[in-house]
Amino acid sequence: MPKVAVLDMAGKEVEQLELNESVFGIEPNTAVMLHMVKNYLANQRQGTQSALTRAEVSGGGRKPWRQKGTGHARQGSTRAPQWTHGGIVFAPKPRDYSYTVNKKVRRLAMKSALSSKVLENDMIVLNSLSLEEYKTKTVASMLKALGSEKKALIVLPEVDEKIIASAKNIPGVKTTLVNTLNVYDILNADKFIVVKDAVAQIEEVYA
Repeated sequence: MPKVAVLDMAGKEVEQLELNESVFGIEPNTAVMLHMVKNYLANQRQGTQSALTRAEVSGGGRKPWRQKGTGHARQGSTRAPQWTHGGIVFAPKPRDYSYTVNKKVRRLAMKSALSSKVLENDMIVLNSLSLEEYKTKTVASMLKALGSEKKALIVLPEVDEKIIASAKNIPGVKTTLVNTLNVYDILNADKFIVVKDAVAQIEEVYA
């Protein structure tokens, strides 16, 4: 059963925590994690790209010259794709790129991502996380004490506006809740910082 040190906001170890092996101790499945990352990125796409086809470009209604006898290649419109200002062949149009993934695959990918962070010693468990006031400097000092000065994902057990607002100003730092946790954010973070109460919620959901 994997164990991690539980730290306080000053970076000092206060206890050891045993993690659920079925959630944090499985063999990470790289292929499944890649599948979920691609799914997340596809679902984020707006799909609002658009270009004009030859039917939508203005002008070009008149045949530019007669069919034969000019020495030119035959042309029916000055808005054909080979012309300057012509329409686009197979022009991109608004579409929905999102797709769904099987529930069992999603669960396996999440467990794999969590386990990979434990294996790489990139998971940090905090005994508690709270602020008396909105203070970005306090969160920055905490991250420095935890050795996480680059990209970090902070998982909270419940909404805390002071922490969310204070961390939002720090580049590369993102806060989330257990019910909005996703594989992409976990793998994209250099350090995976979880409040102890949130660990229990994760184990309850995915065990």
